[in-house]
Amino acid sequence: MTEPVEGPENDDAVTDDDDATSAVGGSPWRGEGGQIVLAATPIGDAGDAPPRLVRALAEADVVAAEDTRRMLALAKRLGVWVGGEMLSFHEHNERERAPRLVEEARAGRRVLVVSDAGMPSVSDPGYRLVDAAVAAEVPVSVLPGPSAVLTALAVSGLATDRFSFEGFAPRRPGERDRVFGALADERRTMVLFDSPHRVGETLEAMARAFGAERRAAVCRELTKTFEEVRRGTLAELAEWAAGGVRGEVTVVVAGAELREARLEDHVGDVVARAAAGERLKDAAAAVAAETGLSKRDLYQAALDARQ
Repeated sequence: MTEPVEGPENDDAVTDDDDATSAVGGSPWRGEGGQIVLAATPIGDAGDAPPRLVRALAEADVVAAEDTRRMLALAKRLGVWVGGEMLSFHEHNERERAPRLVEEARAGRRVLVVSDAGMPSVSDPGYRLVDAAVAAEVPVSVLPGPSAVLTALAVSGLATDRFSFEGFAPRRPGERDRVFGALADERRTMVLFDSPHRVGETLEAMARAFGAERRAAVCRELTKTFEEVRRGTLAELAEWAAGGVRGEVTVVVAGAELREARLEDHVGDVVARAAAGERLKDAAAAVAAETGLSKRDLYQAALDARQ
């Protein structure tokens, strides 16, 4: 028999305090003054749009959109009229537009920021605006919603307890090899965006850096009609994607497995540190702390190696 649950034990639980909003489609705005709200938009299916996004589009004084035409098309599908001023806000004009949007909020206007899909500022415009708003002490809030990163992670079949988001995979081969080489020992699950035309090359580069047998998943067209998730080794997925794939692509890669340190691989580190001026015992202790190996065994092995 289980004990009765007395109540939520974490900060994410819904509460009954004065700040909690229980009504569906509650106000996206905090108070009456000017403010900036970042709003997540659907990554595919328009039906995933949060009710508060619909209300925010209708009530905003200024809507800063990555692509104004796509935003108006989404608003039409959602059945909402955008009455506020529409401004383009993309990677090429973010630095220029951010000060204006901050001033709009300082003047008392409600500024809504949306990207083409997912959350603004996550591999989309928004970071510089938030930075400028924080510096100017202008309120910033978020309307959470769809996320390609979390959706792909959840459906990948790979570990979800710890993960890293690595943005877009590098375009140039040399940069790809350098970035993936630096990530080869990353133990967290990794999530990346990629072009459907380059994903085959990206998977091949990952197979070289991480090992052909590293597990991964390629998620394309998430939440759309032709959604597909391919799971397998990097070698298998690279072969599948060699000719390119269609649609929006998110790649999820398993983290590196912890490799047990071997004494013979680290004796040289002890000897090198001692040669640089450290006492041999201190050098052995330092390497032992880094690797988990026995200080005594490292010391003795280093003595033998020096002789």
